[in-house]
Amino acid sequence: MRRKLARHLLALMGLCAVACIPGCNIVGVVGGMAEAYKQGSTHEIKADYTGLHDKSFAVVVAADRGIQAEHPDLVRHLTIKMTERLADNKNVPRAAGFVPAEDVLTYMYQHPGWSSKPMSELAKELGGVQRVLYVEVFEYRLREPGNQYEWDGAAGGTVALIETDSPLPDDYAYQKQVTVKYPDKKGYGPADMTVSAVNTVLASRLIDRVTWLMYDHQEKYYPDY
Repeated sequence: MRRKLARHLLALMGLCAVACIPGCNIVGVVGGMAEAYKQGSTHEIKADYTGLHDKSFAVVVAADRGIQAEHPDLVRHLTIKMTERLADNKNVPRAAGFVPAEDVLTYMYQHPGWSSKPMSELAKELGGVQRVLYVEVFEYRLREPGNQYEWDGAAGGTVALIETDSPLPDDYAYQKQVTVKYPDKKGYGPADMTVSAVNTVLASRLIDRVTWLMYDHQEKYYPDY
């Protein structure tokens, strides 16, 4: 009787041991699959600022003279691309209307003192828009100063929203700083990437980080920037 009981106990222990091993493997496999899924997938990020919903807007981009001297087309490029992105009628939240980028750029060219005006007045002169997205680029470079042999792009700006229909139309209703870099790794030089390629990616990343604040969008679980 005792021998029979001992055999049953040993068999039961063996089954438990066998059952536990696959269980542990399943947890590891599931965890690995989830991690692999995240590495190759995206998830939704909600808008940080939702005030463009059913409102008209204009995008105004500014940069200091040093940045504009080195990158003369930067302000124009950012203004056009950011306006296009935020004007997309598939966005959530979705704006009701916008001032075309070319009209904003023409106004800025014809009124070089625009930056000294109150924001509410600027909004009126841009057609009476309800929101002004003001982006002040405080950094934009493709290399570390003094290093001509390696790309080390960095860009940053202050993003501010003016709500002209608020009790304080000249104050910022929303403000945030964004920064991006490219390339993601050190050691790349002109032999590896052209100046045009580095400039294109860096500007695109800055445009993403600014405009993504305003509408729901997809981002990688582990973003590059």
